[in-house]
Amino acid sequence: MEGQPRVVLLKPLVTSPLIEVGEFSYYDDPDDPTAFETRNVLYHYGPEKLVIGKFCALATGVRFLMNGANHRMDGPSTFPFPMLGGSWTDHRNLHADLPVRGDTVIGNDVWIGHGVTVMPGVRIGHGAIVAAGSVVTRDIPDYAVAGGNPARVIRHRYDEKDTARLLTLAWWNWPLDHLTAHLPTLMSGTVDALEAAAPR
Repeated sequence: MEGQPRVVLLKPLVTSPLIEVGEFSYYDDPDDPTAFETRNVLYHYGPEKLVIGKFCALATGVRFLMNGANHRMDGPSTFPFPMLGGSWTDHRNLHADLPVRGDTVIGNDVWIGHGVTVMPGVRIGHGAIVAAGSVVTRDIPDYAVAGGNPARVIRHRYDEKDTARLLTLAWWNWPLDHLTAHLPTLMSGTVDALEAAAPR
């Protein structure tokens, strides 16, 4: 981003077909923000996807652990012997039964704080905020503020009625010129004002 060398838009940087990133989502890192795909998405051997919505803000050190990080837990040892090769490769089929948790999905307009770790297969809802240093082990609802290890919902940003209204408005899908014209309402207005500003 112009004037912000530590901040990058992610969509143009992602090359893996297993990662989808929406428009305007960014990552901030003073060391090498362009290495997001290799340094921040770990154990991504597929076929599960990482899906990040539009207008997401990811702080330095956010890590997504993907399903390839899993080990078998149904026997006495969790050690992945076949991975080391040699005569142990005859037992590669034991890797086929790893626990699968599905795609990791980050909604639109999500703010993920510094050093957050997101475990495989979770969904972080639209408009959610995850506090710095959290470990997300389970789904976080839309417009919730969550934090801790493991992350738990601390509070909801809006009541159920207003959350439903915001999800219906889905401002992240508005035409850009309309969005631009209503930034003050979007950034500091009320749900009523945003509803009144919605495209007709």
